[in-house]
Amino acid sequence: MTREQFDRLVAKLEPQAARHPLLYKARIVLLALLGYGYLGLILLLLLILLLLSLASIAVLKAFALKLVIPVLVFIGLVLKAMWVRIPPPEGRRLTRREAPELFAMIDGLRRKLRAPRFHRVLITDEFNAGVVQVPRLGVLGWHRNYLLLGLPLLKGLSVEQFEAVLAHEFGHLAGGHARFSNWIYRQRMSWQRLMSVLEAQRRFGTFLFRRFFNWYAPYFSAYSFLLARANEYQADAAAARLVSPRAAAEALTGTDVIAAYLSERFWPGVHRDADDLPRPAFAPYAGLNARMSAEIGQAPVEAWVARAMARETTAADTHPCLADRLKALGESPRVAPPAPGEAADRLLGSALAPITAEFDRRWEEGILPAWQERHKHVQENRRRLADLDEAAEQTGELSPELAYERAVLTERFGAGADAAFEQFRRLQERAPESPLFCFALGVRLLHRDDDAGMALIERAMQLDDEARLPGYEALRDFTWRLGRHDEARAWQQKLVEWSRLLDAAKAERETVSGRDQFEAHGLDEERVRALRAQLGAIKGVGKAYLARKRVNHLSQRPCFVLAFSIKPRWWFRGDERAARIQRQILDTVDFPGETLVLRIKGEHYLLERKLSVLRGARIR
Repeated sequence: MTREQFDRLVAKLEPQAARHPLLYKARIVLLALLGYGYLGLILLLLLILLLLSLASIAVLKAFALKLVIPVLVFIGLVLKAMWVRIPPPEGRRLTRREAPELFAMIDGLRRKLRAPRFHRVLITDEFNAGVVQVPRLGVLGWHRNYLLLGLPLLKGLSVEQFEAVLAHEFGHLAGGHARFSNWIYRQRMSWQRLMSVLEAQRRFGTFLFRRFFNWYAPYFSAYSFLLARANEYQADAAAARLVSPRAAAEALTGTDVIAAYLSERFWPGVHRDADDLPRPAFAPYAGLNARMSAEIGQAPVEAWVARAMARETTAADTHPCLADRLKALGESPRVAPPAPGEAADRLLGSALAPITAEFDRRWEEGILPAWQERHKHVQENRRRLADLDEAAEQTGELSPELAYERAVLTERFGAGADAAFEQFRRLQERAPESPLFCFALGVRLLHRDDDAGMALIERAMQLDDEARLPGYEALRDFTWRLGRHDEARAWQQKLVEWSRLLDAAKAERETVSGRDQFEAHGLDEERVRALRAQLGAIKGVGKAYLARKRVNHLSQRPCFVLAFSIKPRWWFRGDERAARIQRQILDTVDFPGETLVLRIKGEHYLLERKLSVLRGARIR
């Protein structure tokens, strides 16, 4: 099921669920039972097959044994496929002895919500919290429950806010009035996870399940989508009831704000240190509390909240948008970072220090190769920028190509965006018909919320089709950011149409067949001589033909076809030698544009008939 089909089905089901909620739930129950019914049917058929095989022994005697053995082997393979192993989530296991206060909170929430217990509590390095159920009997279920708690989340929320998050996660497993929707929610997650594992498996026996679940899991996911979204509201309500509506609102708003801070400020700042330091000199997880306390107040919190509140609830995610979730709680957005020393990470007790040190050590080990590569790259580019700055001072004006390189390096490795902007502006004034310079200046004007950038990007797209995809994206994002949503949708439609055209053009340029039509290549004699010389330098190339394939899409972009034969060598294997020559042609020959290179043999033997009668096609 494609994304578009999924969205259409959800949109179709939404009014049905509103008009006939009981009928809608009944259909979901039947769908849920269908999954287990299919498993039961497979098991029943296997049992019947086994009994028939055993019964045949009394009639067919020794010959029957020859039938029973393959049947038993097949049954064993199928049962092995049913016991598909879903790996448990990764994380540092936390024990009651290490964090008694946290486990007391978990036990209290579990009793209040009548939720099943967690077999493992794992601390991860992600900014997230979640519940994962792993079936111990494969497709037959019997789940082991894991509670995943991200260390950055614990460091970013107060104890009360974190308790609201925890209550929300328990709400997905709880009994009581939400038992039915919680059960559907868990079935939805289970089928989706099982489908991903079956997709990855290719062992014998999974064919009995793979095709069914490839259809069933997306269909059940779409049908249960509205209940899964309702389950999010119910889990929020559980958090508000057990903790407080204020704490739930602070947790919801705070996670959006802290996620924005981490992705836009904290981690980019940590990684920027690689520009100047050959190895990390900062432990990010150990220093996260202090950095957040010092920097959140200086960050654009109001802008982040406004951006989060402007998002809309869509069929792309079962989680409603922040505005809808707060409205359901009767609350407004609240940002209340924990005071120093009051973050929820203190609930980890004696495990906090070793877990933090372990995550910092693993982070440094994982990041060090990329860190050192970035440091080397930055230093090399800074030296290159210094050389270009010196050349600009000596000559007064660099060539357009070098001036563009200098502007890019200035922006990334030098004085920054403002100094580079003036360089891009002067470049575009020097060459107003350059699509590269128009696009470069246009994008930077849009980043400054200047409408003048739109005309420059449109001009770049007129001058060069290659600018269309990034151009449509830039114009869509700019108009959407300014609240001009109708314009943004129009640019998105242009982007979709152009993408489809590119896909169609790519598809017809990937293959050549005897049914294709060809025309003269249209190259001048000097270019043909150069091609002939390059082909002649490749040992083993026999005849060579060059032509243009007639294409229906983007016909202004020529699609050349080079068909070659190889000189016979009886002591060499022809196919291997031809493949080697083909790779050498692709690597060494300077083609005039997009070119398909193929050997005249096998499925392409008819090409020689067409190309041999095309005037000027034979170039060797």
